[in-house]
Amino acid sequence: QVQLVESGGGLVQPGGSLRLSCAASGFTVDSYTIAWFRQAPGKEREGVSCIRSGNGGTYYPDSMKGRFTISRDNVNYTVYLQMNSLKPEDTAVYYCAKRSLGGCSLRPLYFDVWGQGTQVTVSS
Repeated sequence: QVQLVESGGGLVQPGGSLRLSCAASGFTVDSYTIAWFRQAPGKEREGVSCIRSGNGGTYYPDSMKGRFTISRDNVNYTVYLQMNSLKPEDTAVYYCAKRSLGGCSLRPLYFDVWGQGTQVTVSS
């Protein structure tokens, strides 16, 4: 069964760090493009970062560059999102998703398998 399960969310103070994990089952994480998205209450789902199948090339929107880093562990079937210098506006539910075909994109409609999400709250 193809499945993604996120973990690692929680409450963190502004300026803090978190590492989110996305554990895959039913496929290897280097075989498909994987992305992280987030959705805050009342807002649209927003792409955070993407790691391409095969060569592992990464992509970040300009607003995410410098603070977020996506990586993967092929042996452990896991994709990570390292988040540093967190701000209150980073508060959201974070999702990982698998793209059926193709390279990096942050358009949600291209992704066919989604995890259940993990809550990240940045607050003092």
